[in-house]
Amino acid sequence: MQSTLKSAVSFTGLGLHSGQPVRMIVRPASADYGIWFRRTDLTSGDVMIPARWDAVVPSKLCTLLANPSGVTVSTVEHIMAALAGCGIHNALVEIDGPEVPILDGSAAPFVARFIAVGQREQAAPVRAIRVLETIEVQDGEAIARLEPSEMLEIDFRIDFAEGAIGRQEKRLNMSNGAFVRELSDSRTFCRQSDVDAMRANGLALGGTVENAVVFDGDRVLTPGGLRHRDEPVRHKMLDALGDLSLAGGPILGRYTGIRAGHAMTNRLLRALFARRDAWRMVECGLSQGLKLPGVGVVRADLPAVA
Repeated sequence: MQSTLKSAVSFTGLGLHSGQPVRMIVRPASADYGIWFRRTDLTSGDVMIPARWDAVVPSKLCTLLANPSGVTVSTVEHIMAALAGCGIHNALVEIDGPEVPILDGSAAPFVARFIAVGQREQAAPVRAIRVLETIEVQDGEAIARLEPSEMLEIDFRIDFAEGAIGRQEKRLNMSNGAFVRELSDSRTFCRQSDVDAMRANGLALGGTVENAVVFDGDRVLTPGGLRHRDEPVRHKMLDALGDLSLAGGPILGRYTGIRAGHAMTNRLLRALFARRDAWRMVECGLSQGLKLPGVGVVRADLPAVA
């Protein structure tokens, strides 16, 4: 069955790139509503933005959504991953600025509050996107691929010159709370040289070593170090779940990302939906529903940092 939150949840924090304070409220929504963002700081025009793959506009640094009127909301990947990873299908996200607050750079603060308020089942079946044919997009050495599978699996590989990152790979079956336990507390990461370049261009003004893992060669500059030895690849998987959730329903398929990012995952969804023979919308029965991300999540699944 579909689900929504039992009550509204609020968050306050800085936008990663703007450095400005943002207040966001995630409210329950009716069955079949999906996920929508509403810009509460705007007083006229169309302020509703759908959390959907065809609303994504090109952005190098995050996932950016826009409606037909050009109203945008950015850095949606962590909140979308938290909603998908907790099995929340319907919600209205009200936000008083153009960027979702970065909080600690992971999805854990969102997940903790969602689990704390609880969910309400709704009298409507979950409709999932079953992948029928292998779809792949490539850009140089970067590859993103979807293949048929009975449940969502994510397989990710990264390779960075920095000794503190290097080559990392991880594969997870995303059912039974795996996202909450294994990925939700993994923070966004960057190199010190990237931070310097972004700030020189007026970006990452809200970024600090408190909300991102910053690497400099063989060193981890963030106090306390890593939460996981392979935290970077885990965060890439977190981002991938958030971006895949823009499909409009849970995906039943195996996602492989090799040096892939937000843009590649969106290109993959566009390629999938352009091939009508490559996917089918299905209603999830009880056995299939039990394999979806977020089903069976309990408070004990929360990482210690949440």
